[in-house]
Amino acid sequence: MIRISDSFAIDEADLVESFIRASGPGGQNVNKVSTAVELRYDVTRAGLPDDAMLRLAKLAGRLLTQDQVLVIQAQSFRSQERNRSNALERLVDLLRKSLIRPKPRRATKPTYSSTLKRLESKVKRGKTKSMRQSKIEND
Repeated sequence: MIRISDSFAIDEADLVESFIRASGPGGQNVNKVSTAVELRYDVTRAGLPDDAMLRLAKLAGRLLTQDQVLVIQAQSFRSQERNRSNALERLVDLLRKSLIRPKPRRATKPTYSSTLKRLESKVKRGKTKSMRQSKIEND
């Protein structure tokens, strides 16, 4: 079990790892060795609350397929083991962020002094701009 938070964990058996060849520069190592990792996780098995599932979908973006499978590719490192740990780290990070409920925004009223300050700055800016205009009198 991989611990995500105090009350939430995922089963390692639900993770599907496949190793593929990494793209990009790297010489002969890239052509011979499959070091990149593609980590797949079916988030419907996770048992996330509905609100957390919506946040996960928003955070994951295109990493989440229509079948609700989270696909993470890691190919930053030259070793397979480091790419595996990087992919798992990214998965855990996404799940942790999705479990955090955003603080509700409370509408506030601006203070009297801040309103006055804003209006004074608008008047001052208007005066500056009016000074730039050329005064042409019409006869």
